Amino acid sequence: MKKTFSAEKLSDMDAARLLKDSYDALRKEIGKIIVGQKIIVEQLLISLLARGHCLLIGVPGLAKTLLIKTLAQVLDLKFSRIQFTPDLMPSDITGTEIIEENTSTGTKSFKFVQGPVFANIVLADEINRTPPKTQAALLEAMQEHRVTAAGQTHNLQEPFFVLATQNPIEQEGTYPLPEAQLDRFMFNLWLDYPSKGEELEIVKSTTSLFNPTLNHVLSGEEVIFFQDLVRRVPVADLVIEFAVRLATNSRPKSEHAPQFINDWLNWGAGPRASQYLILGAKTRAILSGRHTPDIEDVKQMAGPVLRHRIVPNFNAEADGVSTIDIVERLVKDAT
Repeated sequence: MKKTFSAEKLSDMDAARLLKDSYDALRKEIGKIIVGQKIIVEQLLISLLARGHCLLIGVPGLAKTLLIKTLAQVLDLKFSRIQFTPDLMPSDITGTEIIEENTSTGTKSFKFVQGPVFANIVLADEINRTPPKTQAALLEAMQEHRVTAAGQTHNLQEPFFVLATQNPIEQEGTYPLPEAQLDRFMFNLWLDYPSKGEELEIVKSTTSLFNPTLNHVLSGEEVIFFQDLVRRVPVADLVIEFAVRLATNSRPKSEHAPQFINDWLNWGAGPRASQYLILGAKTRAILSGRHTPDIEDVKQMAGPVLRHRIVPNFNAEADGVSTIDIVERLVKDAT
């Protein structure tokens, strides 16, 4: 694969075919380490190519950290892992200024030492275990792709992709992300337990000397090229209207909100949901070898995009209705 791309040298049609081939190669390489989780791997790559960020939720032992580390390896990107703890400070993430002495002149000056957020793929492990002040430091970097320290702005290297994890059990002593901060994540992905057959394969491979060699598939420059390509994918007005209808119908008391939305939700999804539905649909289409998304692509994006953007009320809890139940019914009602 060429290391340098340009719109003049490569048509969008050829680039789309190249992306499809690269995607297949990525899945093959990741599959050397990660057993199963095909949908999760697909959604992670969709989020990366759409310039989004992901929140992964799953019980311990489901290889969340290993999956993210493997993704960074096959993409030949700089990887950084931050273990969030209650005593973590914002400067532990973004970096800090130190006093540096010039040995030749004896003068002293401040020097900025970059923190672990200065990487291409950042794993924010158990993000809900650190106070809101520290959470906000990372989320600001996610939104702006830059860090400000002592009045100086430091740009983060592109591509920049944050994958945060949460443990759905053991919630004592945690600081749940507020809805406004959850909205910064493109996808909320739930990792399920492996099937019996997958777990057999996991145990066999992880309790032996099996140590596969991973090959680099894409460089950072190539990832940025394909991210730009995704933005150029055309979308029919009908598909955009469906995505917007999904988001607006999720808002209680709105003009077109179904009755079950008024009964079960306190708050619905904002405009960012519509944007991510379309970006996700664009990416899914091109990874499937198609040159424009359809309504089915939007439907497939609805779960991970809307799950963390709607706020159920007490009535939904009393009726035993989950957020994903509401999203599925919303999709069915909008069709």
